[in-house]
Formats: sequence, structure tokens, C-alpha cells
Amino acid sequence: MKTGLPSAVINSDLIQDISPFWYTLKSATKITDLYTPANPSIPLSTPSQTCDMNPSSPLQILQCNHFTILPTITDGTTKLVLAGLLANPTTRAQVVTSILNLVLANNYDGIDLDFENFAFVDGTASWAATQPNWVQFISDLSLSLHLNGKLLSVTTPVLFDPTTGKKGYYVYAWSSIASMIDRLRIMTYDYSTSTPGPIGPITWVEQTVQYAVAVLPASKVYIGVAGYGRDWVTAVSGVCPVDVASVISTKAKAATFVMRDAVNLAASYGVVPVYAPKYAESTFTYQKVYNGLTSKGIGTQCTATRTAWFQDPQGYTARANLVGKYRLGGITAWTLGMEDSFAMPAVRTVAKSIAPDVVLATLAANSLTTTLGGAITLTGKFALPDSRPIAGLTASLQIKNSLGDWRTVFTGTTGTDGRISTPILLGEITSARVVSDGSWERLQGLSAPLGISIKRLITWTPPTAVKAGSIFKITGTIQPKVAGVTVGLEGISASPAVTDANGQYIFTVKADASGIKRIRASIAADEKYAASLTAYSYLLVR
Repeated sequence: MKTGLPSAVINSDLIQDISPFWYTLKSATKITDLYTPANPSIPLSTPSQTCDMNPSSPLQILQCNHFTILPTITDGTTKLVLAGLLANPTTRAQVVTSILNLVLANNYDGIDLDFENFAFVDGTASWAATQPNWVQFISDLSLSLHLNGKLLSVTTPVLFDPTTGKKGYYVYAWSSIASMIDRLRIMTYDYSTSTPGPIGPITWVEQTVQYAVAVLPASKVYIGVAGYGRDWVTAVSGVCPVDVASVISTKAKAATFVMRDAVNLAASYGVVPVYAPKYAESTFTYQKVYNGLTSKGIGTQCTATRTAWFQDPQGYTARANLVGKYRLGGITAWTLGMEDSFAMPAVRTVAKSIAPDVVLATLAANSLTTTLGGAITLTGKFALPDSRPIAGLTASLQIKNSLGDWRTVFTGTTGTDGRISTPILLGEITSARVVSDGSWERLQGLSAPLGISIKRLITWTPPTAVKAGSIFKITGTIQPKVAGVTVGLEGISASPAVTDANGQYIFTVKADASGIKRIRASIAADEKYAASLTAYSYLLVR
């Protein structure tokens, strides 16, 4: 709440997806809310809040900043429990239902799975049995989410091309779930844990990316960047005080720190971090003195030599550059709010350099009005913001009429002038637009709708002369041939006529006064057609 949420909002120009760690799976039917106990005074969502009311609850803040919200579910079960749930068709279905219900109840955009026990707790001996059940679970969950218009993201440790002999965490079966998921977020960190070293060396990162893009569409692949560093004890001299002896040891677990504190931590011990291009990470070594008492109450002192590694803004830049190199979906940060003040500007620089081009689309017609059966030529033009035409772009013409939905009626490839053009016959008033698909290189192009008016075809056979005082008839037809259309007569007194099922109409006219009458038939505009008129005819009443 204090660091992650503000970081997301401040950098919303860079961020598409947000995955709050709000939930953990405890059983097939129980997903525990982690948010409420941690933030009892700040509700997750306030139903009455809207975006123009300066919302304060986190869900509304995220929604009002137009993030795609994919909350993460962690595996909160113990060793082999989740593997057992997925092995049983009944409990596997219950897990799917529990996740789907959570997404639908909160109107999330989807879900992110961070089920790590397979990798780090269950043991490799279980992987062969777990893998097919995992794949079936992802298939079932994907189908349920996608049928409801929701997304599925999966976060896993690294995998590698098995032909290289480096398997990685193959239980997650990337190649088998590739078509089922919308995001693959790779945990390209935690390379060094028990011994000092880089958090995620860049060559190691690139190797797992190379395998990922070989088995998944690159646009689904996201590289994990670490917002934390690790700090190991590498040597100890002297006898350490009893209160720190267990942790000030070369066998002790590394301490952790967040990126934003790294430079100050190094400076406090009089050292400067050094960037290691080989790993695309920074490191520093320092000494720290610990004073205190032994277990017998005797004063003592020890000096620990410590080595720290972390990813700094240069490291973020190096990983962001892989996005451009392999045309990936992006990077994914663990976690927002840990980064220093220069990290996001560094990423923003890379993002701007590889950002997809804006496509400006326009649509023109050789006429905006025609009679039913008349062809109109529509021409779409696609250009970059500097007016350069885009050649070789696949684009479509779409129309919408009283049926209500846009539908594609023509697809073509732009020429050297950036244009596609086609004649089209329209049956009623229609809106038209041209659209091009978005790609890694370009955003979607979409023109403003162009309104085209269609007039009914109206014909008639008026006489050229009649006697004064006579009663005569004028007949005609309209197309399309439908009943119930009112046709008016201008220039002489007569009641409106109504078409029959064959589109025919008949005026019964009384010629009252002599003279030359300028007459025509007309149909008023309605939701499907523009106003329609015959040409003027001249009637001599003698």
C-alpha cells in the first residue's frame, strides 16, 4: 500500500498488468484473502466510489488507472498437497471453480498463478507424475476463464532447452501449456541463494528466454526483474556476540535488501557498488564489526566480510533490452516499490526506443450518398504520424448497419501509397471504418466511422396530361420491395400512398384546377434509408 501502489500509479505509462498478492490457495474450495488481515483499516474496494470521486481503495485506484488486474494466487498448501488436488479430477475441478468464482465475483481481468511448491518443496521425484496433471489443470482453468473473457497468467521458475542438458523446472511444461495461457512470467532471479553471486546473470536469463520463445509466442513471454538484492557473509574473524553468532556465519542464509537502499547501504560502509557487465548486475564488498557479549557475558568482537549483489538501473536496462531483441511481451518486476528512483526512468528510455509506431487510419468515399444498387468506392489510408504511408499492411474494411455489430467485408494489403480500396454495394444506411491489426512494431490503426446514406430506388409512371375535374391514378414501385412504406406526392393534392408486399403504391388524384403542375413522389428518411425522391415530372391539367 505504501510503496507498490504509488509506484504503479506513477509509472502507469509503462505498466499494463498489475498482480497484487492478495490470495493464497489453502484447499480445493478455499482461497484465503491475504489483503484484509494486512490492511484492516483500508477496504479492498468501496462499492460507492467512482473514478471522479478520488477513490482511495486499492482496487478502485487500479481500475481507474486502467490497469489489467490479474491478482496472484500462491500455493498456500504444504508439500505434495496441491499436486494431490490436481491429480484427482474432482478436486481439480473444484480448484478451477474456486479460482473462476474469485475472478468473476470481483470482476478481475483474470488471474496469475504462482504455484511454486512443485519446484521448491515437492521434490524432483514427484515431477513426472505431477506434470500431466498440471497441464490438464491449466487446460481446464484456461477454458473456464476464456469462456468468460478472462486472462490466465502463469509465473514459473526457469526452463531451458532440454537438448542443452540444462532442464530447469520442467514440471511446468511450457511447451504443453503454450496455447492455453496468455502470459508466461519467468522468475529470472534467485540464481544465487546459498552462495554469493548474481541474482540472475544476464546470460542465464537470455538462455531461458531463448527456450521460451521457441515454444511460446514471444508476445506472451515476460522476463522477471528483481527489486531486491542479497548480502552474504563470506568471512568472519574474531568471536561474534552470542545474539548474532547464528546469522554472522558463512553458513548462514543471506540477508536481503531492496534496490532503493543499495547505494546508501554501500555508502554507509564507505564502498561504491561496481557494475559487472558479464552479469548485468552490481556488487560491492564491505566489512562490518559486531560488538557484544559471549554466552558467558564476556565482551567480544568479530568482523564479518560481506558481499552483496543486486540489479540496478543498468541491470534493468540490460533485461529490458532483451524485450526488444526477442520481441517479448515485456518485463515483470518483483516487486513494484522496491526499485530505486533511476530504475523506472531507465526502463522508460528502453520502452520509448522500442515502442510500437502509432498508425493513423482514415477512410474516404467517392460519394457519401447513393441509391440502392449503386456502388460506392471506399478508400482507406494508413500512415505514420509524420505522414509517411505504410505499405504492405494487412487492413480490413468493416461496416455496421441496423444489425448492430461491426463486421469485416473486405481485407487487403496496402500499396506503396498506404491505401486499400474497394467498391461496395450497400443495402441501407451504413457506417464504415478501416482497421489494421496491432503488432509488435505497430499499434492498431482504426479510422473514425464514415456515414454513408443509401436512398431507396423509387420509380413511377405519371401521365403527362389530364382533364380538369377528372380522377386518375399514378402507380409506381420502390426497392427494396417491402410493404408499409408511405410515399408522398408533391405538387398536387393527393393522400399519401402505402406500398404493398410487392413494393407497389398507387396515388388516387383529382385534377381540380387547370394549369401545369410540377410533381414528384417522395419517401421520408428512416433509420435504414435516407430520403428518396423521384425526378420532377410536369403534368398538364387542361
